[in-house]
Amino acid sequence: MQLWYTGKNASKSAKNITTIIRPPYFYISGFTGIPNMEYYYVFLFLVYIISLMGNAIVMFVIFMDRSLHSPKYIAVFNLAFTDVCETTALVPKLLDMFLFGRQLISYDQCLTNLFFVIIFLLLQSFNLTILSYDRLVAICCPLRFIDTINHLSMFQLTGAAWALALLVVLIYVGLITRLSFCGSVVINSYFCDHYPLYILAAPCSDVLPNRVMSNLIPCLILYIPMIFIIASYICIIHALFTITHPQDRYKAIKTCTSHLILVAIFYLPINITYIFVSYIPANIRIINLSLTSVLPPMLNPIIYVLKTEEFKESAKSLLKSVKHTAP
Repeated sequence: MQLWYTGKNASKSAKNITTIIRPPYFYISGFTGIPNMEYYYVFLFLVYIISLMGNAIVMFVIFMDRSLHSPKYIAVFNLAFTDVCETTALVPKLLDMFLFGRQLISYDQCLTNLFFVIIFLLLQSFNLTILSYDRLVAICCPLRFIDTINHLSMFQLTGAAWALALLVVLIYVGLITRLSFCGSVVINSYFCDHYPLYILAAPCSDVLPNRVMSNLIPCLILYIPMIFIIASYICIIHALFTITHPQDRYKAIKTCTSHLILVAIFYLPINITYIFVSYIPANIRIINLSLTSVLPPMLNPIIYVLKTEEFKESAKSLLKSVKHTAP
């Protein structure tokens, strides 16, 4: 399907455009030419429900059990909240567009969709980095852990993550509002993705600032956090060799393994997609990125939290107290 927008101010040349042309709508092309895609949408819906339930349980238990009101679980609660927001920003709209054939989206709704999807993707990466920092200090500097990782410092870290993500995404979306769209309004993605969106304005607008931001965001989402996480685990592995007690070493390895699985699930698919974007067919790229957006929020509570002995004991105690108070 090819759609073109022509307005009274539209021009064949960027030089003749004196006003910003904003189309009334965009068309999200999504997946093209793949049969039986409704099964994939049903799968995304099931993943979304499991993600909501798992993260809601995590947040409820942490909120109710005062023994979990520790710096580490501030970051875990923030991760669970971000996971709920990320999947909610993406999956319901995706299902509405492709399962029910409502692929036209207004200009304002498109920018709103871009804002919420990207900001929670950024925050998920930042939260994984904060948890990595928590493990780094706990294992490499155990004597300084209480002074370094406390409630105040954790609130400062999570607050800084939110502030940075908000600032970056406001600039990210704000740069779109300066563009004129005088040609195609077909966005080749599964949501109002930044690159497929601003590239539509390239024939009639200066998209250099958008191109710069398009390269900056992967650095903030992928490369800088990933480099920090890799460096922290190099230090952690070195410190593990100095732990003489087998039980302490096993506990540290178990916690680090769960976190590393989450890191791999989140970062590897996105990195592969960005590195080989020129060689990956559009449908495979879209499926890969959509799975990257929904699978980590579902797996985070299962792998990292629900298997933690401390959390399981708190959940069991809370369940027992609910049964005792029930009539």
